[in-house]
Amino acid sequence: MTALTSGLVGIACLLLLTAVGVPVGIAIAAVGIVGMAVTGGLDFMLATLTTLPYQTTSHYNFVVIPMFVLMGSIASSAGIVSEVYAAAYRWTAGIRGGLFTATTLASAGFAAVSGSTVVNAAVFTRIALPEMIKFGYDRGVGGGCIAAAGTFAALIPPSLSFVIYGILTGESIGRLLMAGVLPGLLTVAGYLLVIPVMVRLRPHWAPPPVERFSFGEKLASLRGVWPMMLLITLVLGGIYGGFMPPSAAGAVGAAGALVIAFAKRKLPFGTLTTSLRETALLTGSLFIIIIGGLIFTRFLTISGFIAAANAFVVAADFTPLQFMIALTVFYFILGMFIDPISMLAMTIPFIYPIAMTLGLDAIWLGVITVKMIEIAVITPPVGINLFAVVAASDGKLKTSEVFRGILPFVVIELFILVLLIAFPDVSTWLPTTMTGR
Repeated sequence: MTALTSGLVGIACLLLLTAVGVPVGIAIAAVGIVGMAVTGGLDFMLATLTTLPYQTTSHYNFVVIPMFVLMGSIASSAGIVSEVYAAAYRWTAGIRGGLFTATTLASAGFAAVSGSTVVNAAVFTRIALPEMIKFGYDRGVGGGCIAAAGTFAALIPPSLSFVIYGILTGESIGRLLMAGVLPGLLTVAGYLLVIPVMVRLRPHWAPPPVERFSFGEKLASLRGVWPMMLLITLVLGGIYGGFMPPSAAGAVGAAGALVIAFAKRKLPFGTLTTSLRETALLTGSLFIIIIGGLIFTRFLTISGFIAAANAFVVAADFTPLQFMIALTVFYFILGMFIDPISMLAMTIPFIYPIAMTLGLDAIWLGVITVKMIEIAVITPPVGINLFAVVAASDGKLKTSEVFRGILPFVVIELFILVLLIAFPDVSTWLPTTMTGR
């Protein structure tokens, strides 16, 4: 069996295992272990299993994952998110589609302290959807807006997707996080520009505003925004200015969220215990996936698949644009079945080396990859994030309604993706100006 064939067989087995319901982290590790034993020998496989998991979990830089998860969990439990949403609604209540706009703005704010798209979407399903139903908004479009705005957390730091990409590729996590800022803001701006047009073309999606607030009431609502702005300043300012690495910034952010929650007296002991438990469970799940991805990478390397794939791409004379188009289609299909983090762990081990052979910028590739997988998980017929919104709605939404409502936002996302591919500087400029690396 040739190196290229062995790698393709391994990838096919991985997809088959996930398709029949095997957890992704276990499936990736199992294929990698068997592949290493077959191609590298039993001794090599045992040596890898003895050293790699410990090396991964004991690396100080990886503490950023539980810290970012804890920060988002505490911010959500302490009511910081609902206060930001209330403020956004007061400022947008006087315009048609104001709840869509408020959801967009508040989701962008929460994305800057969350890092998880699924958490973002689930939180705002519980906060925003009842209000949309109350004021007669189209349920499907409302659910689509919530699901799509949830993907902001993939680009706007602290993004878990960028952290995983950095771990798997060895690229600077700090630079990757900063690279997502402008693309994330561009995506938010696209939503804010298109939503008013949407509701004018389809008036039944959002009825005329019935609630208005005075300027004084709007200003008063901003008191609920300062905790989130403080957390954003601490985390992003610390990373960008070089005052602290991402791992330390995550710890400062989590501690800051805890102090704010206690100061506001909105985090009972039981809630804190729940946040810690959720953080431990999610972190454990993520590390199983990461370790599995690294084991799979070892298999692809020792089998010679990566070298053979690079040689094939060079011989086929693929252009970077052709490669990116093929990658987009590939991720759209994969996104029908698998969540974003798992997609990264499954695909980056062989996509990253090929992209480097083509001379693509690693930071730009990270931004485009994260953008593509997030579009994939909100694209019908099986987008994972769509089902997260339906599940969090407690029966208020039907799957068919969300499938219909998400389509306008998928169009916006595709347009933003084209812009990011056409203008790489949007992704690469900010990391080149930062002090920290």
